[in-house]
Amino acid sequence: MSLLKIEDLTVEFPTRRQLFTAVNHANLSVKPGEIHGLVGESGAGKSTIGAAVMGLLERPGRIASGEIKLGGEQISGLDAEDMRGLRGKKISMIFQDPLTSLNPLFTVREQLTETILTHIGGSDADANNRARDLIDRVGIPDPDTRLDQYPHQFSGGMRQRVVIALALCTEPDVIIADEPTTALDVSVQAQILDLIKELARERQVGVILITHDMGVIADTTDRVTVMYDGKVVESGLTAQVMGQPKHEYTKSLIAAVPRPTLKLHRFPQISYGGRETRFAIDDMARHWPTVDNDSSKPVFEIRNLSKQFLLKRGLLPWDRTYFTAVDDVSFDIQAGEVFGLVGESGSGKSTVARMIAGLYPVDGGTIKFNGQLVSDLSNKAVQEEYRRQIQMIFQDPYSSLNPRMRVDEIVAEPIRHHRLMEGKEINRRVDELLDQVGLGAEAGLKYPHEFSGGQRQRISIARALATQPRFLICDEPTSALDVSIQAQILNILKDLQEYLGLTILFISHDLPVVRQMCDRVAVMKQGRMVEIQDTDDLFANPHTEYARELLRLMPKLDDLSTDGLGLES
Repeated sequence: MSLLKIEDLTVEFPTRRQLFTAVNHANLSVKPGEIHGLVGESGAGKSTIGAAVMGLLERPGRIASGEIKLGGEQISGLDAEDMRGLRGKKISMIFQDPLTSLNPLFTVREQLTETILTHIGGSDADANNRARDLIDRVGIPDPDTRLDQYPHQFSGGMRQRVVIALALCTEPDVIIADEPTTALDVSVQAQILDLIKELARERQVGVILITHDMGVIADTTDRVTVMYDGKVVESGLTAQVMGQPKHEYTKSLIAAVPRPTLKLHRFPQISYGGRETRFAIDDMARHWPTVDNDSSKPVFEIRNLSKQFLLKRGLLPWDRTYFTAVDDVSFDIQAGEVFGLVGESGSGKSTVARMIAGLYPVDGGTIKFNGQLVSDLSNKAVQEEYRRQIQMIFQDPYSSLNPRMRVDEIVAEPIRHHRLMEGKEINRRVDELLDQVGLGAEAGLKYPHEFSGGQRQRISIARALATQPRFLICDEPTSALDVSIQAQILNILKDLQEYLGLTILFISHDLPVVRQMCDRVAVMKQGRMVEIQDTDDLFANPHTEYARELLRLMPKLDDLSTDGLGLES
């Protein structure tokens, strides 16, 4: 008997202009103890199914037809009060964005204990003990201290672990995990997935795992359903669907997944349904200033870099507590290379990048750009030129774009700031950039919320390229994207490096992506650099136990067949 059964589900969103069908006659079932994967591109309808099960469809969304049954009883027609009784107690959801799932005004302890007392009951002491145990189980160190901190005091990966603890604290029968490991590095991801598998095995919890990570699907799920444009195109046992896909769309999805053992010059893109998008690199290269990349001279020389953050304020210096985020880090970045930076969440990767970009002040050590100390750039004009040449693509295209500005204004802002052009020249340049990243000039008249995650990341790339920089910092640029959009973005970055001679600092917790993108890789742990190697050498023969463990933990697709997928090195 199925624990959760979705039959012929159709979800519609009426608008003034048309009726949009987000889910079209979908069928899916989850048995006790089963982990059922749900995959597909952004907009395929995956998260909409999760929201429909939870009774959390945003208005004017509605279930137009079909049924959702939990334990044999229909829940799709329940009123709001009855659904509130089920949510949390019988069905829990792990949301993709931890910032919107946690209340910034309450500590982690308050949010966990309130949920436990509401749905399970018991004494305050029992709730506190359970909260501490959950924080420990999801891999957050020093739980006694961390419980009394607020969400903003956690990294993105740490916040996601708190959200997972919240979903688990009521011992639900069904867990809907919507991209639960997107912001997590491989070691924490493995820990969380092991915890989900343990719950399914020992407590017979049913799990719907919504993810764009095909390696996670292959490693974790029992069954998988593939969606395209609101419809189910293929479903079955994971080994069968992933190893011998029947549908052309499924084959395209699997082919777009980066492989840690097979390096590709370009990623295959999703061509099913006519959705392949090209990047006009030739047009951009014609107008780009010539870059003289002398590989014997590093663009950046980082020496003994350190950074501390204040954790506890005090009137006297000895009453203050600091956290060392970066500790005595040294490395060079050669001209024209893609330099990778990997490590667990909180290892200091993004802090290093933000110090290079000038977003964080340097507490210790030096940064040299083209042989000149960055700290000596006292002249304002020289500082502005440095900032023009160093641009950054952030992890989250939602928060890095101003929602109140049109896209053409967002892309034009750095051009105006650096006084590179005036008047109609700016408008022409913005139109060119939007064309070159595959969005089209008409996209400039829209606002960020009108675009998908992958399209927003393209806007971020257009903005970063507006000043014609020499050095690009990519901080987890594809972590929130499905594999098909990821392939497009990574191909863009490969083209930029190859044809424009850009030097790139590429930060990621996705090791197969790092394998494909980077020439050299540095591994960070707890603020320190533990290993630097050429990418091929690191993946073939890591020198440190920590690097070996990271490689061992990454999800792999290599055990599955690649026949007919068109993968070529």
